[in-house]
Amino acid sequence: MLNLFRRCSVFTNRAGLVSSIRVGLMGNVEPRRGFFSNSEDSELEELMEYMDSLKNYEKSGVPVGAGTDSDDGFDLGRMRRLMELLGSPQFKFKAVHIAGTKGKGSTAAFLCNILRAEGYSVGCYTSPHIRTIRERMTLGRSGEPVSAKALSSVFQENKENLDRAIEVENGCISHFEVLTALAFTLFAKEKVDIAVIEAGLGGARDATNVIPSSALATSIITTIGEEHLAALGGSLESIAMAKSGIMKHGCPVVLGGPFLPHIECILRDKALLTSSPVLLASDTRNRSMIHGFSMHNGRPFQSCDIVIQLERDIKLSVELLDLKLYMLGCHQLQNAATATCAALCLRNLGWRISDASIRSGLQQTHLLGRSQFLTSEEAEALGLSGATILLDGAHTKESAKALMDTIKMIFPESRLTVVVAMANDKDHLGFAREFLSGGHLEGVICTEANIAGGKSRTTAASMLRNCWIQASKELGLDIDHDQMTDCQDFSMDQLVGLSTSEKRPLLAAVPSFQDSLKIANQIFRGRTRDQSHITVITGSLHVVSLTLATLNG
Repeated sequence: MLNLFRRCSVFTNRAGLVSSIRVGLMGNVEPRRGFFSNSEDSELEELMEYMDSLKNYEKSGVPVGAGTDSDDGFDLGRMRRLMELLGSPQFKFKAVHIAGTKGKGSTAAFLCNILRAEGYSVGCYTSPHIRTIRERMTLGRSGEPVSAKALSSVFQENKENLDRAIEVENGCISHFEVLTALAFTLFAKEKVDIAVIEAGLGGARDATNVIPSSALATSIITTIGEEHLAALGGSLESIAMAKSGIMKHGCPVVLGGPFLPHIECILRDKALLTSSPVLLASDTRNRSMIHGFSMHNGRPFQSCDIVIQLERDIKLSVELLDLKLYMLGCHQLQNAATATCAALCLRNLGWRISDASIRSGLQQTHLLGRSQFLTSEEAEALGLSGATILLDGAHTKESAKALMDTIKMIFPESRLTVVVAMANDKDHLGFAREFLSGGHLEGVICTEANIAGGKSRTTAASMLRNCWIQASKELGLDIDHDQMTDCQDFSMDQLVGLSTSEKRPLLAAVPSFQDSLKIANQIFRGRTRDQSHITVITGSLHVVSLTLATLNG
């Protein structure tokens, strides 16, 4: 193993850092090519046809005000009536409920692995998925996605009641409501020791918010940021109120953060109203620190310390020194600290969780599409032989900044080519600003990826490119975009020539994802030569999914 450097220094041997990296799914499961077989998922054909017949807000976009506790909000009563028809499974297991703008999935993965390391049977429900809908539910002590057989079985057993609920509610039951109901039913059927549940949108009116206070062990709010603004009331304050809706009377809440002072006050005021003890992961008495980066078994990790000393509402403490965290970046360190606080909270409630299990669980955690480096074989399969390729599902300005900060820590001198595709309800301008102001860009290729399998929420490559042009002008940056107004009118040979002809960063709109990879390859070969270079594919977990699907044919 390579020696670690002093704090704030980084390991920059690009060839060594990215060799043979495999990033796992929802914990300690190592994905491999063909991990989700078509034959297995074919068992879900009837379920998928049924789900496709339902309203899917991931495809169509969420209505204005839908996530708020108001007359415009989703009808949580409808979800409760559905659960009653299914036997109210949400009363039959203990749960941790997680809301927040960013970090929900990572925090859930960290906490699940801590609990599994202690020997608990854990159910986990997250969204969205990357390669198969089965990823949204994991069961037991292994952390593997639910089998197609188990998911199909729970659907068949409850289909009659689902049909009845859809009829009673005049067809208003949504895709997410049915999937959430099936997950809760599955967890109750499998008698999991505890379930970790990620809210889909907001919290107050989210379909997952049918968990009663009697079943809720603790709630977690990771961060508050400007995402789904229209659906959550239009301001940071309204978003904070929506997220705080998962708090239940007498149940402790873990706040991740750090939060703006007035946002933290909103969350604490809600906790006071619900008599919820508060644990603040970003409390100034806690200490989280990255010492440096190194390699273990061909995979990069950051060496960290997490020291928790909480004495305000609950007295809890743990000291984790020289922690090897394979989820990279300061934001992931904060997510790990938040999960650690949640584990300590559960310990205080009587759950058996050792310091050793906390350490082991954090160190075993990996996720697809979060700072995921591809192997040299995978890069070659994408037509980018020899390139360093980083996949990350960042899709907000906050996550873009976190991604850029991570890249700068590990590769401070690297040149970047960004392949980006985004949904149409994101802050494209804010996202672009973070990349343009934070890195040594060689090129930005705006492309397209279907969102949740549909085109209605996909941002056209040309529209995305216009946002990057606007951001570059606001920042006073000189970017080559004049010749690339409509790349659909160019042949690939012409595009290749343009990608290598200028020394200014290139900005292009290339609707075809496959063609965008060809341009990225030409930038890598024609502009960087012997310089350290990274190709970043980002903007949505859906473009991550498209990349992985391309790898698997």
